Amino acid sequence: MLKGTVAVITGGSRGIGAAIARRFAAMGADVAVIYAGNEQAAQAVCRACETQCGVRAKAYRCDVASFQETKDVVAAIKADFGTVNILVNNAGITRDGLLAMMKEEAFDAVLDTNLKGAFHMIRHCTPLFLRNKGGCIINISSVSGLMGNAGQCNYAASKAGLIGLTKSVAKELASKGIRCNAIAPGFIRTDMTGSQEENPLLAMIPLGAMGEPEDVAQAAAYLACAGYVTGEVLRVDGGIAM
Repeated sequence: MLKGTVAVITGGSRGIGAAIARRFAAMGADVAVIYAGNEQAAQAVCRACETQCGVRAKAYRCDVASFQETKDVVAAIKADFGTVNILVNNAGITRDGLLAMMKEEAFDAVLDTNLKGAFHMIRHCTPLFLRNKGGCIINISSVSGLMGNAGQCNYAASKAGLIGLTKSVAKELASKGIRCNAIAPGFIRTDMTGSQEENPLLAMIPLGAMGEPEDVAQAAAYLACAGYVTGEVLRVDGGIAM
């Protein structure tokens, strides 16, 4: 279904990003996996994509908070793969803390990676999309960006900002055949979230359980192929943000 396309996934070495990379590879896409620090994990994802799916896969180290590094990595991906057809902005960090005690550095770091990083990647991939007369952007937001979450004002602000970015990009680029959508995961079982088994919010999930990275990857697969969907925010949250 995605054969002949090139997909770039930021934060692709683990969790949701790795699941999306594997799903897209299973659908026939070549994948560029962008990671921040864990090269070994990123290379393992690429090997799995190549050996199990028969596609091309390559890992790239990049700090998405840097305008220059993202420019350079998109240029490297273009040199290696020829183009980019799908961009998934999944890279994200947390620096949780109560507002009254949060340091400026903690707020800035989360916004720089989670929100500004997505802008950087969209900015540098858009010329390739325009040349292709089409493209697909998927931003990984969060239900925290829809509901807010105590102790996460920086994270929630970054994820709410991603939704505004998604809708603005969708309106700006739709006439060029470029779609932009967002996914808002709820409690997903990853290294970042931990088990969360003691979190009282789990009792608020109507479906009664945490989600898995593959649940988000399934939504990303849909959006990658949904040619008449743009500007949408697709919740994958077990119903918690209904």
